[in-house]
Amino acid sequence: MAELLSVPLKKPSEVDVVKPLKNLIQSRYSTADKPEDCSEAINEFAKIRNNAIWKAFEKYESSLDIIYGYYDQIVALESKIPAQELQVPFKWKDAFDRGNIFGSRMSLTISSLSYEKVCVLFNIAALQSGVAAAQSIESDDGLKLAAKLLQQAAGIFSHLKSTVMLAIQQDPTPDLNPDALGALAQLMLAQAQQLFVHKAIHGKSIWDKDWIPIIAGKQAALGAIAELYQSLVCKASKNIGEEISRLQRSTELFKAAQTRSGRSMFEDLASKAERNLNEARKDNDFIYHERIPDIKSVDPIGKAQLAKMLQIQQPMSQNFKDLFSELVPVAVHQALASYDLRKTELVNTEITRLRESSQLLNGVLASLNLPAAIEVTDGSGGVPPSILEKANTVSSLGGITEVQRMINELPELLQRNRDILDETERILNEEKAADDSLRQQFKEKWTRTSSDKLTEMFRSNLAKYRQIIDNAVQADKVVRDKFETHKRYMELLSSGPSAIESALPSGNAGNVENSSAVETLKQLMEQVEAIKAEREAIESELKSATIDMKDQFLSALAKDGAINEAALSFEKLGQTYGALQKQVSESIEKQGPLIEQIKVAHGQFTSERGSVAGGREAMMVSLASAHDAFRDLQNNLQEGTKFYNDLTQMLVTFQNKVSDFCFARKTEKEELLKDLTQESSRQGPPQPPSTPSYHNTEPKNQEPTPTPSGPPQQMQSNLPYPVYTQGMPVPYGASSQTPYPSYAPPPMPTGYNPYGTMPYPTSYQFPQGPGGYQAQPGGYQTQPGAYQAQPGGYQQPGYPQQPGGYPCPPGTYPPGNYPTNHWQH
Repeated sequence: MAELLSVPLKKPSEVDVVKPLKNLIQSRYSTADKPEDCSEAINEFAKIRNNAIWKAFEKYESSLDIIYGYYDQIVALESKIPAQELQVPFKWKDAFDRGNIFGSRMSLTISSLSYEKVCVLFNIAALQSGVAAAQSIESDDGLKLAAKLLQQAAGIFSHLKSTVMLAIQQDPTPDLNPDALGALAQLMLAQAQQLFVHKAIHGKSIWDKDWIPIIAGKQAALGAIAELYQSLVCKASKNIGEEISRLQRSTELFKAAQTRSGRSMFEDLASKAERNLNEARKDNDFIYHERIPDIKSVDPIGKAQLAKMLQIQQPMSQNFKDLFSELVPVAVHQALASYDLRKTELVNTEITRLRESSQLLNGVLASLNLPAAIEVTDGSGGVPPSILEKANTVSSLGGITEVQRMINELPELLQRNRDILDETERILNEEKAADDSLRQQFKEKWTRTSSDKLTEMFRSNLAKYRQIIDNAVQADKVVRDKFETHKRYMELLSSGPSAIESALPSGNAGNVENSSAVETLKQLMEQVEAIKAEREAIESELKSATIDMKDQFLSALAKDGAINEAALSFEKLGQTYGALQKQVSESIEKQGPLIEQIKVAHGQFTSERGSVAGGREAMMVSLASAHDAFRDLQNNLQEGTKFYNDLTQMLVTFQNKVSDFCFARKTEKEELLKDLTQESSRQGPPQPPSTPSYHNTEPKNQEPTPTPSGPPQQMQSNLPYPVYTQGMPVPYGASSQTPYPSYAPPPMPTGYNPYGTMPYPTSYQFPQGPGGYQAQPGGYQTQPGAYQAQPGGYQQPGYPQQPGGYPCPPGTYPPGNYPTNHWQH
């Protein structure tokens, strides 16, 4: 029996997966109150990889279990993090490229866990074929194991054929070409089928030698029976010509069976075939006159296939333990982020409605000097209790000093974000300058994808972030203008009751103690206070209501294999917030009639009170407005500070992603530069040009000058670089035929006016409200802690440690693939 063929393995390269994986997991899953530390699992994952990728070359059956375990860990990890976000330059060499005499081999580098998974799966199938080829097929155990492994390898190659392009999203090396993978699948399947044939043939070795003629006779006889019954099918369908052809073949095989075995076999069926042949010939001669086709031209009788492609089982290893079991799957993580976004939008919308209504109500009361106007009615003067209460509130919240401090912090927070963005742009420019310089040096030999194509979305997002910062600057200006407008009276409220009383102009407030309008206004003010208290309670409930959707999403994923996040979210949000939304609407509806009643009662009060000192009342109106402005400014500044701190976290994440990309490009650049330099040094010296015949002016009798065997000395000092004949494939997204995956930065945090109302770019959807920033699903977040120097020499700006206490927002980077790749020789 012919020797079994085994597929060669792809040769990997060692890479550092610990640091990028740790950064990615911490940035994606860690929050300020719940840091995620998977250091032990990550280190174990790195050990498993180093062991598995090299153990495969030993081609032992035990090596399969090791590489199975690594593949299972990749599959488990791929369900927890987006494959394209792990910026590790995985490099694998082509399995069938034996290299040239200098040892150079074709390879492909891609920064994607999906590419690593494809290459490991290819090596699993290759190792299965190698272990199968090493088995002794003379034993039943070896034969069974070899057949099983070859069928599994066929299933893996067939699976890769249909998934490889989707996984790596660019031109593969030849061994991963779908056509090559399809051929390998059929080769493995054919070899498995060959083992079944071997078993069928060599399994007869236990028989007596006299049995061989009998088996040979049965082989012919069974073929004759098959032709006989197939002729009956032809007869039923009135296909007389084919019926006769098959009956002729049947009778021939029955005779061959008798000849081979030396005895009669299936005599009744042989006689039946003979009778049917004579009858069919007679009918055809007198009735049908059909042409009798050659037996070789008719369709062969179907055969039963015993060897089949075995589907990939998951997990492959028998004792698989998920190292990252604590991490939720990507689908659940995205569903949770999406749910949080929906919840935050709902909560912020309702709180915004409440606050806008309260601001309208406060504005009306301040313009009417209520309730201060009805609190001093005996003409004795003094500071109204409501003004004193407002002054106490301002003082307890830090007064104007606290607002001034928060305003003074904004420029520093703004500049920090600008510096991070400037440093990120510098990193991109540095990478582009290096690429342009080498492209200029090597000309057409420098065939990797240009930086402009790969960083287009990065630069687009840089511009968007700058626009966001510019919009925030405008919001800061609105805050400062509002502060300057009410600064004088906020200082007065912060100074205490005595200062307010001294500053209030003297005057008669009017004597309307017996006015019915005063009592009416007092009752209406009590309703106002009740509405405000009710709204504070509603807002508190809206902020504090929490739902843990993790278990529900996990259950849905386990049950259905997918999560209908929208349906589950709307159902739970309706159950939790439906009653609160109704209370918000009812509170707003009550306000309109109440304001009308206040205006009517105030008009009656004004007519009964008569003239009062205009300056005194105007100051009380200004003090009330200053109190309301103080509260609004405090909310604005708290949200503005949170906005800048959240933006810092997001920009650091963006910077880390750019740094990872540039480091992967740097690794790719060094590999390609190394190959080009080695190729140029191995290039043979160029042949000197032949001398034209018309330059031959030597005398006939003079011996010609011998031509040197090597090039002239002056030519050896200017050896050109070799022509790089193997073109490099355009990476995914760098051509119009394969659009680059959509990448957009995460939505920016917003707050209430003015931060919540500034015109952010239309490509974003910004949630509003006090709940802070909630991001889109599928996130890519920053690692908590100080942003620091990145690998490959890309240094972060020289800032001190990231401010403590800044919450790490659950922001996102929608899945995007920034491939770094090249062909190498």
